[in-house]
Amino acid sequence: MVVNLERLFSSKATRMKASEIREILKLTQAPGVISMAGGLPNPDAFPVEIIRQCVDRVLTEHALSALQYGTTEGLPALRSEIAKRMREKKGIDCEMHDVLVINGAQQGLSFIAFNFIDPGDTYISTAPTYLGAIQAFHAFGANCEAIPMIDENFDIDALRRNINRMTKTGVYPKFIYVVPTFQNPSGETMPLDNRKALLEVASEYDLLIVEDDPYGELLFEGDPVPTIKSLDRKGRVIYLGTFSKILAPGFRLGWTIASRDILNKFILTKQAMDLCTNVFGQYVAYEYMSQGYLDQQILKIREMYGRKRDIMLNAIKEHFPPGIKWTTPTGGLFLWVTLPRSVNTRLMLQKALEKKVAYVVGDAFYPDGSQYNSMRLNFSYCKDEELREGVKRLADVIREELEMTPDEERSIGNGV
Repeated sequence: MVVNLERLFSSKATRMKASEIREILKLTQAPGVISMAGGLPNPDAFPVEIIRQCVDRVLTEHALSALQYGTTEGLPALRSEIAKRMREKKGIDCEMHDVLVINGAQQGLSFIAFNFIDPGDTYISTAPTYLGAIQAFHAFGANCEAIPMIDENFDIDALRRNINRMTKTGVYPKFIYVVPTFQNPSGETMPLDNRKALLEVASEYDLLIVEDDPYGELLFEGDPVPTIKSLDRKGRVIYLGTFSKILAPGFRLGWTIASRDILNKFILTKQAMDLCTNVFGQYVAYEYMSQGYLDQQILKIREMYGRKRDIMLNAIKEHFPPGIKWTTPTGGLFLWVTLPRSVNTRLMLQKALEKKVAYVVGDAFYPDGSQYNSMRLNFSYCKDEELREGVKRLADVIREELEMTPDEERSIGNGV
């Protein structure tokens, strides 16, 4: 056995950290714990019987091809279906050759890190932002310039100031990373004017934008906001999509749409990493899409998750003590809670687990670990009654925490 493995691990391996969410999920396996921590789709929404029919059709009609290696770019028929849907639903001007099928959107983030980040490079993101992106980029030694959100808007003035400050010191950021629609973790959606302004800044400073869009189809109310990629005329936006939230995460299927030069680099990266995406799963996903099942599935999910959001919001309004702020998302899987500054949600988590309820600590979504008085709640996974009971338990924990703090130390955080 090698005694000193640390001297053998690469610098990238030593920089990697365990996912806060995955570690918390381990703690929620205890009996009776109501977990509002994970971003898990509800298994009751999985179209099991229809998938079984699709699998039977694939094995009957395409078995030899579906069980063989595939092309790195992905199954042409599936890429064509994805491109068609992106044109019709997202307004993205793309064809089959603009689409690369990947092992979930998370692999796309790894490709971006691999191809654009050297140790010490800087990227820009909102604060808060998706934890998985922080992990992927920081594993390659990236620094993050975090720009706050003002309500649902990216702070464009702060973005310009920070870019100007960085460039004066010889720091040239590589890209801006955003989850603009039903954001993870806040659940908020960037307005159209803000998206246009962001694209203008990226053009002005010659930056790429990474648009991560796993939740965009999960709209509960109102009209959809155009994707940033649909506004892109210069190949400046790398778009990431996934089947994990609209079909089932077990397929591990996603896609990226980008300019030809970028896709060529991603294809070479994929050839080195895993050769091709799960071919059998691609055939099943193609059958599912081509038979017209996806639209009816999305309608089912929207109704289910919209109802669960309302249950959580009503329970919060009923049980949370005064002085708490929360977002009201119009889609997606999450909402964001900001507590008075006297409360540290990381320290409070142990008390919550003792009360058999779980959340994700807010500082996990900040590259600098700030905003310790916030938390992310998921409403998609739990049963309806569990949501009500989970919020009630969490409210009791918060109330006990506030009672331990003198009134003069209580002041609400900045929110998101």
